[in-house]
Amino acid sequence: MVNVEAMFRMLEVEDVIKIPPSSFGNPIEQVALEQIKLRYENMLDVELGYVVLVLDVDVDPVGKILLGDGSTYHKARFKLLTYYPEMQEVVEGEVVEVTDFGAFIRIGPEDALLHVSQMMDDFISYDEKHSILTGKETQRKLNKGGLVRVRVIAVSFPKGGSGGKIGVTMRQHFLGRLEWIEEDLHKLKEREAKK
Repeated sequence: MVNVEAMFRMLEVEDVIKIPPSSFGNPIEQVALEQIKLRYENMLDVELGYVVLVLDVDVDPVGKILLGDGSTYHKARFKLLTYYPEMQEVVEGEVVEVTDFGAFIRIGPEDALLHVSQMMDDFISYDEKHSILTGKETQRKLNKGGLVRVRVIAVSFPKGGSGGKIGVTMRQHFLGRLEWIEEDLHKLKEREAKK
């Protein structure tokens, strides 16, 4: 199970939406929802983060017409489900791609880069045929489909509103592939029991 609920937020937004003349006669709530979805869904914004979904649209049925424009403009209030990765946050995700320079981890609606230098304290080799990264000493393997726990160490939202980047690490205690964490906890319990 992937755990990223801390990165998701529900925000209430107010905006003015344009209803084109071609949509006159259709239910205003339906047209407003379509227009807001076109403007906001799948958008990347520095303040909002990744906009995943538009919910609960309430539109003022009384609009304004601007001189020379046949459209009407209406105030609308709505909720946005957004995804905003926080620096230093620990999350779980699925490995969706493995390359010679690292792996891409799906956290929420976005893929984060796990560079090979952030995987583990070990020399790492890449098996191109099977798309697997392997630690030389530990023999721990990272491949597509594995579930991992990572810490967010870099977040970049460009001003253009697309192509954000997230960087993650597994080079800290209790991070890594979930099976590795269980092995480490078991070894720690054994050491504590011997004391």
